[in-house]
Amino acid sequence: MTRIIRLAISTCPNDTFAFHGLLTRAVDWRGLDFEVSLLDIEALNTGLTRGDFDVCKASFAAALAVAGDVVVLPSGAALGFGVGPLLLASQPGSVPRDAAQVTLCPGEHTTAALLFAMFHPRSTRIEHVVFSEIMPRLRDGSADFGVCIHEGRFTWEAQGLHLVEDLGTRWEGATNGPLPLGGIVASRRLPREVIATVQRVIRDSLDLALADRAAALPTMRAHAQEFDDRVLMQHVDLYVNEWTRDLGETGRRALDAFAGRAASVGVGITTRDDPARGAARLEIFAG
Repeated sequence: MTRIIRLAISTCPNDTFAFHGLLTRAVDWRGLDFEVSLLDIEALNTGLTRGDFDVCKASFAAALAVAGDVVVLPSGAALGFGVGPLLLASQPGSVPRDAAQVTLCPGEHTTAALLFAMFHPRSTRIEHVVFSEIMPRLRDGSADFGVCIHEGRFTWEAQGLHLVEDLGTRWEGATNGPLPLGGIVASRRLPREVIATVQRVIRDSLDLALADRAAALPTMRAHAQEFDDRVLMQHVDLYVNEWTRDLGETGRRALDAFAGRAASVGVGITTRDDPARGAARLEIFAG
């Protein structure tokens, strides 16, 4: 009997690029039957915490909350230098420092929201909205600041918005390492041999896209917020790198640093996972 895998990924271009081969069955599913959902990142994070998926893309901040129940797959992650979310303002020269101000974040469990909490604690009132609502609300003046992710990193200037800071650059300066944004996690309920097969399919899909980047464009366009092919490929150039193929030792160190700093603001605290430190850790699957 074919094993059904409930797989969920985001609609952002780096995911639809990496999973193009899987989504179109251009790669061998290796005896598995993938039921795929494409969702906003916070819907993915919420579904992860509810146990809705067997395998899914998730913010590493959300994965920390269920670290004992999942493993991180070596392939498919977004980790690197210069990849962080941007803190934008509706007005030039503004800084978040007033409880009457409003900062929009793309979801309570996103890495973007966690970074804002780390570097601007208790500075403004936070509202969580779908990421595609953030820049329109900054433009119409219904919010003061927004933590911008995905394609908006390349279009904010054209939309008349103003950069407060690059939160990824802030992270790099504080840790001397790359920023781990999100990755593919698999439920520990799955047998290890099944997780290993899923990992191989994902690596096959990513390698196919890297070998023929243009072939993935129709899949990327079908789900993107921004339809300029140049912007879509800028997104791929930024977020798909050597660590997307394999997190490796650099990825493990980055995830350990992330877990430790997240614990400092109360994310991923659990004595079950690490009684000595009280901080959850994310395990990278080795199968």
